[in-house]
Amino acid sequence: MHPTLRCALQVGKSLRHVVNGQWVTTHYLKCPRERDVRWARVDMKREVESYDIVIVGAGPAGLSSAIRFKQISKDKNIDIRVCVVEKGAEVGAHTLSGAVIDVRALDELFPNWKEMDAPVYQKVTSQSMAILTRNGRYALPFVRASPLDNTGNYIIRLGSLVKWLGEKAVEMGVEIYPGIAAQEILFHEDESVKGIATADVGIMKDGAPKKSFQRGMELQAKCTIFAEGCRGHLTSFLMEKYRLQEECVPMTYGLGFKELWLIDKSKHIPGYVEHTIGYPLDLQSSGGSFMYHIEDNGQPLVSLGLIIGLDYKNPYKNLYQEFQLFKSHPSIRHYLEGGERIAYGAKTVNEGGYQAVPQLTVPGACLVGCAAGLMNPAKIKGVHNAMKSGMVAAETIVEDLGPQTRTVIPEDFEPKLYKTYVIKEMQQMRNIRPSFNSYFGWMVGLPYTAFFYVLLRGKEPWTFKNKIEDWFQTDSAWK
Repeated sequence: MHPTLRCALQVGKSLRHVVNGQWVTTHYLKCPRERDVRWARVDMKREVESYDIVIVGAGPAGLSSAIRFKQISKDKNIDIRVCVVEKGAEVGAHTLSGAVIDVRALDELFPNWKEMDAPVYQKVTSQSMAILTRNGRYALPFVRASPLDNTGNYIIRLGSLVKWLGEKAVEMGVEIYPGIAAQEILFHEDESVKGIATADVGIMKDGAPKKSFQRGMELQAKCTIFAEGCRGHLTSFLMEKYRLQEECVPMTYGLGFKELWLIDKSKHIPGYVEHTIGYPLDLQSSGGSFMYHIEDNGQPLVSLGLIIGLDYKNPYKNLYQEFQLFKSHPSIRHYLEGGERIAYGAKTVNEGGYQAVPQLTVPGACLVGCAAGLMNPAKIKGVHNAMKSGMVAAETIVEDLGPQTRTVIPEDFEPKLYKTYVIKEMQQMRNIRPSFNSYFGWMVGLPYTAFFYVLLRGKEPWTFKNKIEDWFQTDSAWK
């Protein structure tokens, strides 16, 4: 190595924790506090609380699992102590409203949900698909039983459903702690999962403890369920530690933008669902849009969004600007003019599908919902899969719970889940999303879907696999 380069690296290494002349910490997993003199006299003991089950994330998967535990507890007359931690200030705070839900899982969880005042009432009444050009819209023939067929489904405000599930869980005795972020996974001496620790509070920007410093709590469990959603940091740590993705292809992702609008009632079509491809995306960018019309408490609402695959080629592409171009398209702008945007957000979504589902269990823990990559990209749906996976996890884990149990190893969860519609549907549609990855994008993907899925129902004897990470397919800006 050149002497100048070696010197620069050594200086940079020595200064990496120095800001304004002061040594600062990074995350304690990277730079242990034992090395920082500022933490020498700080009491680092944690308070400990023990549960049968700890669930990380109060989304559809986590709450459905918690509710199912309590239902089984009541049916078998056994006590199961369940705790759910949620980083949002309240249950549903981090859930973007506007979704189309397949109610099969809800039917199983609460067969009488229609009599329980569940916020699920806007049935899909009409639907369409189209290709957009810069100024035009070309309707596609809608095929019944195609992946995007929403017959019998409901348009919902997902945040409202999650909040309702949270209320039902609390009524059943589930302990839910909103505003509490799970910071660290705890392990037994044998490397099985012991539980989680919540985040420390009272730390200054430079990493030093304040006088108000308070150590996070240690929540121990016989089994911990990770329902963090897509790319949760604890789930990612668990996958790396146990190499859960060794036998599957790399997960691929979509970057989604969503807004909720209050629009002119004369333009509102309650129950209308529209999906489009094409403009503003080029053929080398996979993705598409959605628009859902829902009437909520008399308000004419429209939820619309754009999902762009992370495998886009152009390194200069401004994804937010692409979303603005989509909204300015004449066929979309028509609905929004004179309206008011009342909510917005962005998130990542799993697009790897069946081929990218990782190993779902480790000693003392399991993954459910989008943490497990169970969104079906061909249907653009994951809520019912998330709920079902959480319910199956509860039904499996409860069989091994007992007063003397220290750690549950949920080995049967994965085989049981693979026998449900969750994995069966994902397996049938496994090639649809990858078929859009060619140079000609949807011009190949649409005919492939029309022939091989609609006619053969996914029985083709081959499986397309992503060989490299999707982010690696973006061209270098230095070319």
